[in-house]
Amino acid sequence: MNPRNPQVSTMATQLSQKKTACVIGGSGFVASLLVKLLLEKGYAVNTTVRDPDNQKKTSHLQALKDLGDLKIFRADLTNEESFNAPITGCDLVFHVATPVNFASQDPENDMIKPAIQGVQNVLKACAKVKTVRRVILTSSAATVTINKLQGTGLVMDEKNWSDTEFLSSEKPPTWGYPLSKTLAEKAAWKFSEENNIDLISVVPTLMAGPSLTSDVPSSVNLATSLITGDEFLINGLKGMQILSGSISITHVEDVCRAHIFLAEKESSSGRYLCSCVNTSVPELAKFLKNRYPQYEIPTEFGDFPSKAKLIISSEKLISEGFSFKYGIEEIYDQTVEYLKAKGLLN
Repeated sequence: MNPRNPQVSTMATQLSQKKTACVIGGSGFVASLLVKLLLEKGYAVNTTVRDPDNQKKTSHLQALKDLGDLKIFRADLTNEESFNAPITGCDLVFHVATPVNFASQDPENDMIKPAIQGVQNVLKACAKVKTVRRVILTSSAATVTINKLQGTGLVMDEKNWSDTEFLSSEKPPTWGYPLSKTLAEKAAWKFSEENNIDLISVVPTLMAGPSLTSDVPSSVNLATSLITGDEFLINGLKGMQILSGSISITHVEDVCRAHIFLAEKESSSGRYLCSCVNTSVPELAKFLKNRYPQYEIPTEFGDFPSKAKLIISSEKLISEGFSFKYGIEEIYDQTVEYLKAKGLLN
């Protein structure tokens, strides 16, 4: 090491100081794996859950304490004060929690208001705590791709936003979720700019891969519905293509790796789409039928569009130096093995 090179000695100082990260909403599919990867990288981690006493929701987090310095805090998105303790002393804050209730009769009060309030409450706590260097928000491709544009082969990047006017006036199926995510991300950008917070948003697509949680995540069930034959979820997948314009899938581990990569890379800024595979329901079915002939995978979809309307471009993320670890084959091979281990596939 060259002591005269200030960059090298700064790096050495940073490495000798153990960094602390806070993961908001630690019990979920993405957040729990993010906690695991941060601990494996040597971070001390604080995480928040709504009810630390709920064994079913937190036993997989408790098990991660063997990997390193993990503290679990009680916090609620609607209670601003509850974030002060877990965020105090942290360098990085990952805001992964979001209210999801697809069956809601009242998305305005069940999802939209709490999502906006939650992001503002977390950012208020970050603004108060002077140690926080950067906040990484988990957004969703649903904030980018929903529009009334026609055609195929449209390319969506970070400057695109879903059409909130269309979502709130025409209320297509599941409209509450994309609207809540879009308005919450926009609120996060507004608050960060006004309060000088260094914010990054990671905008992932549908996620698959093994989960640490005791229940199979809803996104995994949706991504594998053509294999399991769940008619309700197959219709959900078709609905997703019609509303969002594509079936775009990413391995959950790549999404978590992207969060950490962008948190640590000084020069990163703004939004980052995180999408590995862009396809359609008929194209995905064809791929799965060839790869897993042992399962009865439907391949006839009548006049359903065989081509996706758009692709979600991860060019910005890749140009920062990130590379995806898992392609579509590995994503599905690992997810199928995971479902078999859960006793959900023969």
